[in-house]
Amino acid sequence: MTRYLSWPRHESAEQTRAFLNFSDWEWERWPAGPYVIESRESRVLFGGTGFAFETPDVASTGYVLARDAWGKGYATEALAGLMSLCKQVAVRRVYALCHLDHVASHRVLEKCGFSQEHEFVEHTCFPNLGRSNPQRTICYARTF
Repeated sequence: MTRYLSWPRHESAEQTRAFLNFSDWEWERWPAGPYVIESRESRVLFGGTGFAFETPDVASTGYVLARDAWGKGYATEALAGLMSLCKQVAVRRVYALCHLDHVASHRVLEKCGFSQEHEFVEHTCFPNLGRSNPQRTICYARTF
C-alpha cells in the first residue's frame, strides 16, 4: 500500500510515534491536518488523508489506504470529504503530486475536481519503489 508514497514506510513504532507527534503539531499550527479514514460500519482504520499547509490558503493533500480497501471508492469519498472542508478552513488552492504510473490515483484526483497542472520529469523520490532517483510526477490542483 505504500508503493507510490513519497515517504518511506514505517518500520518501527518509534517512526509511527514521530508521525503522530508531527500530526499533533500540524493541528496546533494550522486549521486542519492529517485525518484517518475508517469504516463507517466497523470503525476499522484503513487509511489516511489530510492537508499539509504551505501557507494559510495553500495546502497539499494525498491519501493512503490498506490494500483490502482499494477499488471500493474509499479514496474518492475521503478526498471529496476533505475538499468539502476547504472553504471552512480557508484553503484557496490544494494540490497533489502523483507518480506518473499511479493511474488509480490520477482517477481519484480527477473525480474530485482536480486538474492536471504540470508534469515534472525528475521531481519526487518514491523510496518504496526501490529507486533513489527522482521520478516523473504529475501535479494535480484544485482552486476554490
